[in-house]
Amino acid sequence: MRRIFLLLMGIVGTSSVFAQHQTTFTKADTLRGTLNADRIWWDVTFYDLHVNVHPADSSLQGHNTIRYKVLKPHNKMQIDLQVPMQIDSVVQNNRSLKFTRDGNAFLVQLEATQTKGSTQAITVHYSGKPRVAIRAPWDGGLVWSKDSLGRPWIATACQGLGASVWWPNKDHQSEEPDSMSITVTVPKGLIDVSNGRLRSKQENENTTTFNWYVQNPINNYDVALNIAHYSNFTDVYDGEKGKLDLSYWVIDYNLEKAKKHFEVVKPMMQCFEHWFGPYPWYEDSYKLVETPHLGMEHQSAVAYGNKYKMGYNGRDLSGSKWGIKWDFIIIHESGHEWFGNNITTKDIADMWVHESFTNYSETIFTECQYGKEAGNEYNQGARRNIQNDIPVIGHYGVNSEGSGDMYYKGSAMIHTIRQVIDNDEKFRSILRGLNKTFYHQTVTTKQVEEYINKMAGRNFNKVFDQYLRTTGVPVLEYKVEGNKLSYRWKADVKGFDLPVKVKINGSTNFQFLYPTTESWKTMVVDNFTSLEADKNFYIKVSKH
Repeated sequence: MRRIFLLLMGIVGTSSVFAQHQTTFTKADTLRGTLNADRIWWDVTFYDLHVNVHPADSSLQGHNTIRYKVLKPHNKMQIDLQVPMQIDSVVQNNRSLKFTRDGNAFLVQLEATQTKGSTQAITVHYSGKPRVAIRAPWDGGLVWSKDSLGRPWIATACQGLGASVWWPNKDHQSEEPDSMSITVTVPKGLIDVSNGRLRSKQENENTTTFNWYVQNPINNYDVALNIAHYSNFTDVYDGEKGKLDLSYWVIDYNLEKAKKHFEVVKPMMQCFEHWFGPYPWYEDSYKLVETPHLGMEHQSAVAYGNKYKMGYNGRDLSGSKWGIKWDFIIIHESGHEWFGNNITTKDIADMWVHESFTNYSETIFTECQYGKEAGNEYNQGARRNIQNDIPVIGHYGVNSEGSGDMYYKGSAMIHTIRQVIDNDEKFRSILRGLNKTFYHQTVTTKQVEEYINKMAGRNFNKVFDQYLRTTGVPVLEYKVEGNKLSYRWKADVKGFDLPVKVKINGSTNFQFLYPTTESWKTMVVDNFTSLEADKNFYIKVSKH
């Protein structure tokens, strides 16, 4: 989660049938969002990141050794590090390399053309004062905060903005190392909590160095610093893959409060493993880390800043009464361990895969805790947040997200598809199957759509087009002439094909109708009085 409410400046226009927001993109956007010739030839296999954190002047200094596999011969490499951070030197085989800067991208000239199939390493030394997050996690960067006792409290939050805001890397969402080492040095008395498991802690004269190791692939924006006066407590969850270590890092004076509040984690894990499959990071454990910002899905180190309140900072975003019964940040950000962290999209334009399914995890958790009708009411209520401003899918190749509707509209679409499938065991097998089929992988929208179609046994392409690529809501139109009831879809997508459940004349049970956009369909209804669509479908109903 980077934002729940997304405010975008832009004009809504049309391109073919699909609405597009008119945006001018720069060379910098392309350098960041495209796998150009200086990026596509090498594949990161390992990052060995070392960071010295200096709270006194809000600066960082360190180096990152990048191990990579050569996919094709080339002699120039793009390394990303955002202004005002600076690369001080680049070293390969004990020799300094020349480099030039183009905004947030550094172009490194290698001494020799790299040999296809070989594994190489390059070390990037860097320093500077990274961009300060003004309102994390929405406006990301580094958070230099204080706890209630006036002590340093530091965190990173950089989804969308990019990990290169604070460390040098190949900052493209399709690129994940197979594993990673994170070594962080902080002033004595402070504790750093990063991703994975703590391998060592070294006391220096005036500082302490923490080494964390991530055994699994990790996307760049998930790599995190969390620095404060932490206390730690642990637990173990008996999960589908065995014993899962649970570890909680909270500001020391919140320890007792956290022990009670975080009891929700075990029932949450049970719910999510049942619906989504095994937690994807058993080797790296599950951690909740208290942060000075609201929250973020940092893999195996979920950032928590909801101040031990229920709901979203004490509010029910759904207005349904169910959203105030559980801690939104714990549930939502943990849901990202499956959708976003386990399954990561190659391009940020496809972020709906992260946010729509994770937003739907809130419906799932509500259902697990309070029953199916409660889950339905939560999902329906949350639709009040849908803006229908621009399409959910953004522009490809320029690091461009689509609408913030990727949260609630995407979740409403998934819930609608669930009703069409009309078999919760099949629907659950699709959610679990997504996480198994694309385990620890980066994907495209096309892959996800095709998988759902195949496993559901139905082609939802027009449904995906309507909800993800236009701003309209499909309208079920009907008219009555004597004892003849006629109905059709009015939609932006030609050939929109969505069976819908309705009750006619207040009948006890729902029945399926199969409208099309091409022509009216008819049925005989004596003494027609009413047509009511199932509220679990995200549609509108209009009498023609």
